[in-house]
Amino acid sequence: MHLEEKPYLSKHTFADFPFDAQLHKNIAKAGFIHPRPIQDQAIPSVLKGLDVFGMANTGTGKTAAFLLPLIEKIAKTKGKNKKETVLIMAPTRELALQIESDFRNLAFGFGMFSVACVGGLPIMRQIRELQRGVSFVIGTPGRLRDLLDRKILDLSTCYSVVLDEADRMLDMGFRDDMVFILDKTPKERQTLCFSATLSPEIKKLTGQFLKAPVFISVVSGETAKNIDQDVVRTKNKEEKLQKLEEVLKKDGSDKVLIFREMKHAVDTLARELSQLGFKVGAIHGDKRSRERIRTLDLFKKDKINILIATDVAARGLDIPDVTHVINYDIPQTYNTYVHRIGRTGRSGKKGTALTFVPG
Repeated sequence: MHLEEKPYLSKHTFADFPFDAQLHKNIAKAGFIHPRPIQDQAIPSVLKGLDVFGMANTGTGKTAAFLLPLIEKIAKTKGKNKKETVLIMAPTRELALQIESDFRNLAFGFGMFSVACVGGLPIMRQIRELQRGVSFVIGTPGRLRDLLDRKILDLSTCYSVVLDEADRMLDMGFRDDMVFILDKTPKERQTLCFSATLSPEIKKLTGQFLKAPVFISVVSGETAKNIDQDVVRTKNKEEKLQKLEEVLKKDGSDKVLIFREMKHAVDTLARELSQLGFKVGAIHGDKRSRERIRTLDLFKKDKINILIATDVAARGLDIPDVTHVINYDIPQTYNTYVHRIGRTGRSGKKGTALTFVPG
């Protein structure tokens, strides 16, 4: 039986957020009523000044999730004669221009100016706008670096930085430019990073530039309401296994699905856990289909309470009452993450999703 996804029930409405009256007007004019999952979860953290890592795809509403609280932040500092700028980095000219267009609508009436620093458009005009003074600098890494090299762009008052679609910027070869640009901003800044994947490069980048970030992953539907999502930080292999053992021994870890990236890693972990006395089964693409069916059956009937699997083997699994999904290896894409953790918290029951990350 396939359960229909019910719409996401946000904890807040936009009216709940402590925004300036003008910002509330702009929000209403843009037709926003119920925050989308990423907005619902990110806005309170951004307003508190925390660093945020948001795992989200394009089309999830992430632009408003960072623009709204940052417009509010700049509106508050404007009256205090404190010059403060926001830097938003995006991978492509199209995305940067789209963010700027959203900014103009949401910042209407605040007397705040923005400039899109992107390649393919006249640089002299961008230089003039920067010299006039702007609150929001939205740009692509190549053009931003060019403007820094020409000593036109000054990021010394840039206390808020957004890396939008950070994984795409890395894929496009912008890593050095991004690092160069971030190094020109104050150390005590607030950094928000959005990415659809959690590749090793992204982990390295966030480890280097984000301070104890709030990890937000957006899962649509009821899932987010029924699943407690958290991160487990581990320094090395030994500590990782030890922390997993602690989680598995906790009350309430009755039926646990553990995901690994590689087939051999599934077998290794199954061996390690069974040596520690756990009742564990493993499924992956190299196992015979008869064997996979038998293992799943044992898991469904609670003869074993831990199942370790690769993503391929877990496609379409519908196992009732899974209490925990553990990403022992970080999922490579946002969609994989959503798919994995959707195995728990079903039919209105509570579930827990833990992702093991280095650090």
